[in-house]
Amino acid sequence: MATKFTSIAVVDDDKFVLKALKRLLRSHGYDAVTYASAREFLTVLADRQPDCLILDLQMPNIGGLELLDHLSRQGISLPTIVITAQSGRQVAQRCVAAGAAAILSKPIQDALLFSAITELSTR
Repeated sequence: MATKFTSIAVVDDDKFVLKALKRLLRSHGYDAVTYASAREFLTVLADRQPDCLILDLQMPNIGGLELLDHLSRQGISLPTIVITAQSGRQVAQRCVAAGAAAILSKPIQDALLFSAITELSTR
């Protein structure tokens, strides 16, 4: 039986991306919570684990790949969509190797984002 995600965490250091994604996700019925850094996300993870993670690849201090690696070492498996301004096969391969289930290029197309969310929620 397929389950639908209800809570989605968005981790990105760009406040405009956070605001836009939060509005977009909430307008589609998701409980979207945003975090301006990986460190901020990690501080609340024990108390509030989302159904899905949307994660920026490049952030200061702890980047997206480092966060995925940390989660993996802790035994935490979250369906993750990486969003990035970078492109190319090597970037995609690094993201998949780190545990990302989908990689989307910025600027994010709404239809592709919701398609990825839907696909992940039915796995």
